[in-house]
Amino acid sequence: MAFSKKYDGAEPSRVNKWLAQAGVCSRREAEALIAAGQVYIDGKLVEDVGRKIAPGETLTLNDRAEGRLSAQVSVVINKPVGIVSAQPEGDQIPAARLLQAGMQVGKGIVPSSRASLPPLGRLDQDSHGLLILSEDGVLAKAIIGPESLVDKEYLVAVKGRINREKITKLRHGLELDGRQLKPAKVTLEQDDRLRFVLVEGRNRQIRRMCELVELEVTDLLRVRIGPLKLGDLPEGKWRHMTGEERDALVKAGGGS
Repeated sequence: MAFSKKYDGAEPSRVNKWLAQAGVCSRREAEALIAAGQVYIDGKLVEDVGRKIAPGETLTLNDRAEGRLSAQVSVVINKPVGIVSAQPEGDQIPAARLLQAGMQVGKGIVPSSRASLPPLGRLDQDSHGLLILSEDGVLAKAIIGPESLVDKEYLVAVKGRINREKITKLRHGLELDGRQLKPAKVTLEQDDRLRFVLVEGRNRQIRRMCELVELEVTDLLRVRIGPLKLGDLPEGKWRHMTGEERDALVKAGGGS
């Protein structure tokens, strides 16, 4: 048995309603787990989707239920510098390792360590900020698909002389790997800090763009992916993406 939680409400509550309120899964997902024989209360199998849980009783999901929920989740991470977003090499630490109960903000089941949650838009090991992990194919297409309309916003600290000519080139006129870059929104925030808004994500794109105009990136923070903002999520912490956030991202990506 994997996931276990004691009901501490004052009055009995339907299992599907309570699991949804606790952030474990949606009501519909809870009903599917019950129908699949994967939910227990005080060690007894729950067979009725209308079953209520009483104060003091303990609900348990078996390993298959936990794995099923883990595969459906989408999580938002404030990735620190030094963590890789994709597959690690050698002694590198993958972002998925941050998905522990002690690092979680808010409610929801902690994804199983066996769950495969790839990044939807990589963030370099030397960069930090907003990162999404998910196996949701529709969401992935919306964010990183070839026809995606979702933009990404970054705050970038640089070393070197910034002038109007360099900003103009960064906005439009540069090539990487023999291909013209799509227009970017680049604005000067402070003497040594630029704001980038991109609609593409080539390998280390911002760092390489800056190198082409003799600027060295000293810090790169991703603060937004489409309508999803990093907000006040602490560095190194993670939370579940809400259904409303997912729907907004899919819509921004050109989906329905």
